Amino acid sequence: MIQQSNIVHFYIGSIPIDGELVLAPMQGFSDSPFRLICRKLGSAISYSEFINAIDVLQDNPNIRKKIIFQEQERPIVFQLFDNDPDRILKAALRLQAFEPDIIDVNLGCSVRRVSGRGAGAGLLLEPRKVEDIFQRLSSSLSVPVSAKIRLGWDESTRNYMQIARIIQENGGKLIAVHGRTRQQAYTGKADWQAIAEIKKNISIPVIANGDVRTQDDIKVLKTQTNCDAIMIGRAAIGNPWIFAGLDRDKVPKKQVQKTIQDHYDHMLVFYGREKGHLLFRKHLKRYLNLSFLPRERRNELLTIDTPEGLFQQLNEFLS
Repeated sequence: MIQQSNIVHFYIGSIPIDGELVLAPMQGFSDSPFRLICRKLGSAISYSEFINAIDVLQDNPNIRKKIIFQEQERPIVFQLFDNDPDRILKAALRLQAFEPDIIDVNLGCSVRRVSGRGAGAGLLLEPRKVEDIFQRLSSSLSVPVSAKIRLGWDESTRNYMQIARIIQENGGKLIAVHGRTRQQAYTGKADWQAIAEIKKNISIPVIANGDVRTQDDIKVLKTQTNCDAIMIGRAAIGNPWIFAGLDRDKVPKKQVQKTIQDHYDHMLVFYGREKGHLLFRKHLKRYLNLSFLPRERRNELLTIDTPEGLFQQLNEFLS
């Protein structure tokens, strides 16, 4: 049963949002099975992994799994990236046919193969192009348009207020802000005060992102920024219970076992038995924090090749 508060905390356009915590889009992790687990535990919005506009226009089969979602995941956001306004619009119009609730433009990816070609955080260096993209999308789509941004390309180009205003003035309905520059990637400390500045100066909802690992972090970030919601990425891998108000060391073993079983079952259905089993290993490592085990024992647990064997070992491990 999805944990819904029945309280609307804010709207993205006309889309009601029933919570204040959101799973971040993460390549290789925020697929439908993981999104569904997090949504059940309280994540208020389901973002897809990021989708290359070129792949959409070329009908690349690799994007099919990225745009499949369960109705229980709604509201669902498809996140696009590219450096070309024409391609972004054409891809967004195609994706709209699959009935997402929101289309998001990635202005925050720091990976060199993305930002280095002017997409993701690379677009922060071209405010006029950002304006063009949002003008086109907001006037052509029937669903709300949003963005996920960083603070700038580097410390000398922290143009986050300019970008935030451009998004709002050209039809954007939400901004999620990672409190670092592209140059920082995931190093250093997230600047929560910069996020607070954005929230204070624009009228559309703002989601804060960066350095959220615990329930105390959530409370402090909410207080410091007055943001509408908080986006959690890496800290949710291995601890989706963070969306239910629990730090990892507070989660009962029975709940750990049930969530792992549910997630694993979703993976087998979504990817098929063999691939789902293999892909689940990266989650199992994080769920169980296996780093303290001897290498042989760790490898034994992670190389079991049947569901029955896996859960026999899991039960022994948890007991």
